Amino acid sequence: MIRILIAEDSALMRKLLSGIFKAEGDFEIALARDGLEALDQVASFRPDVVTLDINMPKLDGLACLDRIMLEHPVPVVMVSALTADGADETLMALEMGAVDFIAKPDGAVSLHMAALTEDLVAKVRAAAAVQLPRARRLAERMRLRRAGNAPVAPTAVKFAPMTGISGLVVVGTSTGGPPALDILLSTLPADLRWPIVIAQHMPQAFTGPLARRLDRLSPLTVSEVVGPTPLLAGCVYVARGGTDVVISKRAGKLIANAAPMHDGYLWHPSVDRLVRTAMQQLPAPQLLGILLTGMGSDGAAAMAELRAAGGHTIAEAKDTAVVWGMPGELVNRGGAVDTLPMDDIPRRLTELLA
Repeated sequence: MIRILIAEDSALMRKLLSGIFKAEGDFEIALARDGLEALDQVASFRPDVVTLDINMPKLDGLACLDRIMLEHPVPVVMVSALTADGADETLMALEMGAVDFIAKPDGAVSLHMAALTEDLVAKVRAAAAVQLPRARRLAERMRLRRAGNAPVAPTAVKFAPMTGISGLVVVGTSTGGPPALDILLSTLPADLRWPIVIAQHMPQAFTGPLARRLDRLSPLTVSEVVGPTPLLAGCVYVARGGTDVVISKRAGKLIANAAPMHDGYLWHPSVDRLVRTAMQQLPAPQLLGILLTGMGSDGAAAMAELRAAGGHTIAEAKDTAVVWGMPGELVNRGGAVDTLPMDDIPRRLTELLA
Protein backbone atom coordinates (compact mmCIF):
# COMPACT_ATOMS: atom_id res chain seq x y z
CA MET A 1 0.00 0.00 0.00
CA ILE A 2 1.09 3.56 -0.77
CA ARG A 3 0.37 5.98 2.07
CA ILE A 4 -0.80 9.32 0.64
CA LEU A 5 -1.62 12.55 2.45
CA ILE A 6 -3.93 14.91 0.56
CA ALA A 7 -3.51 18.47 1.87
CA GLU A 8 -6.24 20.63 0.36
CA ASP A 9 -8.45 23.38 1.81
CA SER A 10 -11.36 22.76 -0.60
CA ALA A 11 -13.76 20.09 0.68
CA LEU A 12 -14.77 19.31 -2.92
CA MET A 13 -11.17 18.82 -4.04
CA ARG A 14 -10.42 16.64 -0.99
CA LYS A 15 -13.41 14.48 -1.90
CA LEU A 16 -12.48 14.24 -5.59
CA LEU A 17 -8.81 13.50 -4.95
CA SER A 18 -9.47 10.93 -2.23
CA GLY A 19 -12.02 9.25 -4.53
CA ILE A 20 -9.45 8.96 -7.31
CA PHE A 21 -6.89 7.25 -5.08
CA LYS A 22 -9.45 5.10 -3.26
CA ALA A 23 -10.53 3.71 -6.63
CA GLU A 24 -6.94 2.63 -7.35
CA GLY A 25 -7.17 0.12 -4.54
CA ASP A 26 -3.59 0.33 -3.27
CA PHE A 27 -3.56 3.70 -1.50
CA GLU A 28 -4.02 4.35 2.21
CA ILE A 29 -5.35 7.91 2.45
CA ALA A 30 -5.14 10.68 5.05
CA LEU A 31 -6.55 14.20 4.65
CA ALA A 32 -5.53 17.68 5.84
CA ARG A 33 -7.53 20.91 5.52
CA ASP A 34 -4.71 23.42 6.00
CA GLY A 35 -0.96 23.71 6.21
CA LEU A 36 -0.67 23.24 9.95
CA GLU A 37 -2.85 20.14 9.88
CA ALA A 38 -0.71 18.85 7.01
CA LEU A 39 2.44 19.17 9.12
CA ASP A 40 0.79 17.26 11.97
CA GLN A 41 -0.32 14.50 9.57
CA VAL A 42 3.12 14.20 7.99
CA ALA A 43 4.58 13.63 11.44
CA SER A 44 1.91 11.17 12.65
CA PHE A 45 0.69 9.40 9.47
CA ARG A 46 4.18 9.17 7.89
CA PRO A 47 2.97 9.23 4.27
CA ASP A 48 4.99 7.92 1.33
CA VAL A 49 3.86 10.91 -0.73
CA VAL A 50 1.95 14.18 -0.20
CA THR A 51 -0.25 16.16 -2.58
CA LEU A 52 -0.04 19.75 -1.40
CA ASP A 53 -2.26 22.64 -2.46
CA ILE A 54 -0.34 25.89 -2.88
CA ASN A 55 -3.14 28.11 -1.53
CA MET A 56 -4.13 27.00 1.97
CA PRO A 57 -5.14 28.78 5.20
CA LYS A 58 -3.05 29.04 8.38
CA LEU A 59 0.13 28.00 6.54
CA ASP A 60 0.34 28.29 2.75
CA GLY A 61 1.67 25.53 0.54
CA LEU A 62 5.17 26.98 0.05
CA ALA A 63 5.70 27.57 3.77
CA CYS A 64 4.31 24.11 4.50
CA LEU A 65 6.61 22.54 1.89
CA ASP A 66 9.61 24.28 3.41
CA ARG A 67 8.74 22.88 6.85
CA ILE A 68 8.16 19.38 5.44
CA MET A 69 11.54 19.38 3.68
CA LEU A 70 13.29 20.47 6.89
CA GLU A 71 11.40 18.43 9.48
CA HIS A 72 10.05 15.28 7.80
CA PRO A 73 11.31 15.05 4.20
CA VAL A 74 8.82 13.21 1.97
CA PRO A 75 8.10 13.36 -1.78
CA VAL A 76 5.58 16.12 -2.53
CA VAL A 77 3.42 16.73 -5.60
CA MET A 78 2.11 20.30 -5.69
CA VAL A 79 -1.45 21.09 -6.75
CA SER A 80 -1.44 24.43 -8.58
CA ALA A 81 -3.85 26.81 -10.25
CA LEU A 82 -3.47 27.47 -13.99
CA THR A 83 -2.54 31.12 -13.46
CA ALA A 84 0.60 33.24 -13.76
CA ASP A 85 0.87 33.47 -9.96
CA GLY A 86 0.27 29.75 -9.68
CA ALA A 87 3.04 29.06 -12.21
CA ASP A 88 5.60 31.21 -10.40
CA GLU A 89 4.75 29.63 -7.05
CA THR A 90 4.92 26.14 -8.56
CA LEU A 91 8.38 26.76 -10.03
CA MET A 92 9.50 28.00 -6.63
CA ALA A 93 8.08 24.84 -5.02
CA LEU A 94 10.03 22.66 -7.45
CA GLU A 95 13.20 24.54 -6.55
CA MET A 96 12.45 24.01 -2.85
CA GLY A 97 12.25 20.24 -3.29
CA ALA A 98 8.79 19.29 -4.60
CA VAL A 99 9.07 16.35 -7.00
CA ASP A 100 6.32 17.34 -9.45
CA PHE A 101 3.05 19.24 -9.79
CA ILE A 102 -0.45 18.86 -11.18
CA ALA A 103 -2.48 21.82 -12.45
CA LYS A 104 -6.07 22.18 -11.29
CA PRO A 105 -8.54 22.35 -14.18
CA ASP A 106 -10.30 25.63 -14.93
CA GLY A 107 -14.05 26.01 -14.47
CA ALA A 108 -16.17 23.30 -12.86
CA VAL A 109 -13.49 21.14 -11.27
CA SER A 110 -15.71 18.10 -10.81
CA LEU A 111 -16.42 17.97 -14.58
CA HIS A 112 -12.74 17.97 -15.59
CA MET A 113 -11.06 15.78 -12.96
CA ALA A 114 -11.57 12.60 -14.99
CA ALA A 115 -9.26 13.96 -17.70
CA LEU A 116 -6.51 14.51 -15.09
CA THR A 117 -6.87 11.19 -13.27
CA GLU A 118 -4.36 9.15 -15.28
CA ASP A 119 -1.69 11.86 -15.19
CA LEU A 120 -2.26 12.58 -11.49
CA VAL A 121 -2.03 8.93 -10.43
CA ALA A 122 1.08 8.37 -12.57
CA LYS A 123 2.82 11.40 -11.07
CA VAL A 124 1.94 10.40 -7.51
CA ARG A 125 3.12 6.82 -8.04
CA ALA A 126 6.39 8.06 -9.52
CA ALA A 127 6.86 10.55 -6.66
CA ALA A 128 6.24 7.87 -4.03
CA ALA A 129 9.15 5.87 -5.51
CA VAL A 130 11.60 8.79 -5.50
CA GLN A 131 14.64 8.65 -3.24
CA LEU A 132 14.18 12.10 -1.76
CA PRO A 133 17.78 13.01 -0.88
CA ARG A 134 18.66 12.54 -4.56
CA ALA A 135 15.64 14.57 -5.68
CA ARG A 136 16.46 17.45 -3.34
CA ARG A 137 20.14 17.56 -4.28
CA LEU A 138 19.54 19.66 -7.41
CA ALA A 139 17.74 22.42 -5.55
CA GLU A 140 20.27 22.40 -2.73
CA ARG A 141 23.20 22.73 -5.13
CA MET A 142 21.49 25.59 -6.93
CA ARG A 143 20.96 27.46 -3.66
CA LEU A 144 24.63 27.05 -2.75
CA ARG A 145 25.75 28.11 -6.20
CA ARG A 146 23.55 31.21 -6.14
CA ALA A 147 24.73 32.12 -2.66
CA GLY A 148 28.32 31.91 -3.84
CA ASN A 149 27.63 33.98 -6.96
CA ALA A 150 25.25 36.49 -5.43
CA PRO A 151 27.28 39.63 -6.31
CA VAL A 152 27.21 38.71 -10.03
CA ALA A 153 23.92 39.16 -11.91
CA PRO A 154 23.83 36.74 -14.87
CA THR A 155 21.76 39.15 -16.96
CA ALA A 156 24.54 41.74 -16.73
CA VAL A 157 26.91 39.58 -18.80
CA LYS A 158 24.60 38.53 -21.65
CA PHE A 159 26.18 38.71 -25.10
CA ALA A 160 24.43 39.97 -28.20
CA PRO A 161 22.92 37.01 -30.12
CA MET A 162 25.16 35.71 -32.89
CA THR A 163 24.16 34.56 -36.40
CA GLY A 164 25.98 32.07 -38.57
CA ILE A 165 25.46 29.06 -36.29
CA SER A 166 26.90 25.69 -37.31
CA GLY A 167 24.92 23.36 -35.05
CA LEU A 168 22.14 22.93 -32.52
CA VAL A 169 21.70 21.56 -28.99
CA VAL A 170 18.36 19.84 -28.27
CA VAL A 171 17.34 19.14 -24.66
CA GLY A 172 14.47 17.06 -23.32
CA THR A 173 13.18 16.75 -19.76
CA SER A 174 10.05 16.19 -17.68
CA THR A 175 9.68 15.43 -13.95
CA GLY A 176 12.41 17.30 -12.05
CA GLY A 177 13.30 19.32 -15.13
CA PRO A 178 13.14 22.93 -13.91
CA PRO A 179 15.85 22.56 -11.21
CA ALA A 180 17.98 20.54 -13.66
CA LEU A 181 17.61 23.29 -16.28
CA ASP A 182 18.66 25.81 -13.61
CA ILE A 183 21.94 23.96 -13.24
CA LEU A 184 22.47 23.45 -16.96
CA LEU A 185 21.85 27.03 -18.07
CA SER A 186 23.26 28.99 -15.12
CA THR A 187 26.78 27.64 -15.67
CA LEU A 188 27.09 27.77 -19.48
CA PRO A 189 29.16 30.56 -21.08
CA ALA A 190 27.22 33.52 -22.50
CA ASP A 191 28.99 33.16 -25.86
CA LEU A 192 27.97 29.52 -26.44
CA ARG A 193 28.38 28.87 -30.19
CA TRP A 194 25.21 26.82 -30.74
CA PRO A 195 21.63 27.69 -29.75
CA ILE A 196 19.73 25.41 -27.38
CA VAL A 197 16.11 24.28 -27.87
CA ILE A 198 14.34 22.71 -24.86
CA ALA A 199 11.24 20.52 -24.72
CA GLN A 200 10.07 20.44 -21.08
CA HIS A 201 6.81 18.59 -20.42
CA MET A 202 4.68 21.33 -18.89
CA PRO A 203 1.27 23.01 -19.42
CA GLN A 204 1.09 26.20 -21.50
CA ALA A 205 0.52 28.47 -18.49
CA PHE A 206 3.88 27.40 -17.01
CA THR A 207 6.39 27.47 -19.88
CA GLY A 208 6.41 31.28 -20.25
CA PRO A 209 7.19 31.83 -16.54
CA LEU A 210 9.78 29.03 -16.75
CA ALA A 211 11.55 30.75 -19.67
CA ARG A 212 11.53 34.13 -17.90
CA ARG A 213 12.91 32.56 -14.73
CA LEU A 214 15.69 30.77 -16.61
CA ASP A 215 16.51 34.00 -18.44
CA ARG A 216 17.10 35.73 -15.08
CA LEU A 217 19.38 32.90 -13.91
CA SER A 218 21.40 32.34 -17.06
CA PRO A 219 23.99 34.41 -18.93
CA LEU A 220 22.29 33.10 -22.09
CA THR A 221 19.15 34.79 -23.45
CA VAL A 222 16.15 32.51 -22.79
CA SER A 223 12.71 32.88 -24.41
CA GLU A 224 9.55 30.86 -25.06
CA VAL A 225 8.79 29.71 -28.60
CA VAL A 226 5.35 31.10 -29.45
CA GLY A 227 5.76 31.42 -33.24
CA PRO A 228 8.39 31.19 -35.99
CA THR A 229 11.66 32.09 -34.25
CA PRO A 230 15.11 32.32 -35.92
CA LEU A 231 17.70 30.40 -33.89
CA LEU A 232 20.73 32.41 -32.76
CA ALA A 233 23.88 31.41 -30.92
CA GLY A 234 23.96 32.46 -27.29
CA CYS A 235 20.20 31.95 -27.03
CA VAL A 236 17.94 29.29 -25.49
CA TYR A 237 14.42 28.51 -26.70
CA VAL A 238 11.81 26.82 -24.48
CA ALA A 239 8.94 24.99 -26.19
CA ARG A 240 5.52 26.40 -25.40
CA GLY A 241 3.29 24.07 -23.39
CA GLY A 242 0.35 22.66 -25.28
CA THR A 243 2.39 22.58 -28.51
CA ASP A 244 5.32 20.71 -30.02
CA VAL A 245 8.46 22.65 -30.95
CA VAL A 246 9.71 21.77 -34.44
CA ILE A 247 12.82 22.82 -36.36
CA SER A 248 12.68 23.99 -39.97
CA LYS A 249 14.58 26.27 -42.35
CA ARG A 250 13.66 29.55 -44.01
CA ALA A 251 16.00 31.24 -46.44
CA GLY A 252 18.70 28.84 -45.29
CA LYS A 253 18.33 29.78 -41.60
CA LEU A 254 17.19 27.49 -38.79
CA ILE A 255 13.75 28.28 -37.33
CA ALA A 256 11.99 26.96 -34.23
CA ASN A 257 8.22 27.03 -34.31
CA ALA A 258 5.30 26.05 -32.09
CA ALA A 259 3.31 23.38 -33.93
CA PRO A 260 0.01 21.75 -32.93
CA MET A 261 0.56 18.64 -30.81
CA HIS A 262 1.02 15.54 -32.97
CA ASP A 263 -1.18 12.56 -32.06
CA GLY A 264 1.68 10.17 -32.88
CA TYR A 265 3.55 11.26 -29.77
CA LEU A 266 2.46 10.52 -26.18
CA TRP A 267 4.09 13.43 -24.36
CA HIS A 268 4.13 17.16 -25.13
CA PRO A 269 6.01 19.26 -25.91
CA SER A 270 7.48 16.18 -27.61
CA VAL A 271 11.22 15.56 -27.27
CA ASP A 272 11.16 12.85 -29.94
CA ARG A 273 9.50 15.19 -32.44
CA LEU A 274 11.94 18.02 -31.64
CA VAL A 275 14.96 15.76 -32.23
CA ARG A 276 13.60 14.22 -35.42
CA THR A 277 12.72 17.56 -37.00
CA ALA A 278 16.19 18.82 -36.10
CA MET A 279 17.71 15.75 -37.80
CA GLN A 280 15.77 16.62 -40.96
CA GLN A 281 17.51 20.00 -41.12
CA LEU A 282 21.08 19.31 -39.95
CA PRO A 283 23.56 16.45 -40.32
CA ALA A 284 23.76 14.36 -37.15
CA PRO A 285 27.34 15.49 -36.27
CA GLN A 286 25.98 19.06 -36.07
CA LEU A 287 23.44 18.07 -33.40
CA LEU A 288 23.97 17.45 -29.70
CA GLY A 289 21.17 15.84 -27.70
CA ILE A 290 20.79 16.01 -23.91
CA LEU A 291 18.15 13.96 -22.07
CA LEU A 292 17.53 14.92 -18.45
CA THR A 293 15.34 13.64 -15.62
CA GLY A 294 11.77 12.66 -16.45
CA MET A 295 9.02 10.02 -16.36
CA GLY A 296 8.41 7.83 -19.37
CA SER A 297 10.64 7.42 -22.42
CA ASP A 298 10.11 10.56 -24.51
CA GLY A 299 13.27 11.46 -26.43
CA ALA A 300 15.01 8.12 -25.93
CA ALA A 301 14.10 6.66 -29.33
CA ALA A 302 14.97 9.79 -31.32
CA MET A 303 18.22 10.44 -29.45
CA ALA A 304 19.25 6.80 -29.96
CA GLU A 305 18.64 7.40 -33.68
CA LEU A 306 20.73 10.55 -33.44
CA ARG A 307 23.66 8.67 -31.90
CA ALA A 308 23.41 5.90 -34.50
CA ALA A 309 23.60 8.57 -37.23
CA GLY A 310 26.77 10.10 -35.75
CA GLY A 311 25.41 12.73 -33.35
CA HIS A 312 26.57 13.20 -29.76
CA THR A 313 24.15 12.42 -26.92
CA ILE A 314 24.28 12.93 -23.15
CA ALA A 315 22.01 11.24 -20.58
CA GLU A 316 21.70 12.40 -16.99
CA ALA A 317 23.03 9.77 -14.57
CA LYS A 318 20.71 7.89 -12.23
CA ASP A 319 22.42 9.32 -9.14
CA THR A 320 21.13 12.86 -9.78
CA ALA A 321 17.95 12.30 -11.82
CA VAL A 322 14.73 12.80 -9.85
CA VAL A 323 13.17 10.15 -12.10
CA TRP A 324 15.51 8.11 -14.32
CA GLY A 325 12.82 7.17 -16.83
CA MET A 326 13.76 9.19 -19.92
CA PRO A 327 17.57 9.22 -19.56
CA GLY A 328 17.53 5.64 -18.28
CA GLU A 329 15.67 4.48 -21.38
CA LEU A 330 18.24 6.22 -23.58
CA VAL A 331 21.05 4.41 -21.74
CA ASN A 332 19.21 1.08 -21.97
CA ARG A 333 18.86 1.54 -25.75
CA GLY A 334 22.60 2.13 -26.05
CA GLY A 335 21.89 5.64 -27.25
CA ALA A 336 23.95 7.68 -24.78
CA VAL A 337 27.52 8.61 -25.67
CA ASP A 338 27.98 10.15 -22.19
CA THR A 339 26.08 9.36 -18.98
CA LEU A 340 26.87 12.11 -16.49
CA PRO A 341 25.66 13.52 -13.16
CA MET A 342 23.82 16.80 -13.57
CA ASP A 343 26.65 19.02 -12.34
CA ASP A 344 29.01 17.62 -14.99
CA ILE A 345 26.73 18.11 -17.99
CA PRO A 346 27.31 21.88 -18.48
CA ARG A 347 31.08 21.34 -18.38
CA ARG A 348 30.88 18.53 -20.94
CA LEU A 349 28.63 20.56 -23.23
CA THR A 350 31.04 23.50 -23.06
CA GLU A 351 33.96 21.19 -23.90
CA LEU A 352 32.17 19.70 -26.90
CA LEU A 353 31.34 23.14 -28.33
CA ALA A 354 34.69 24.78 -27.53
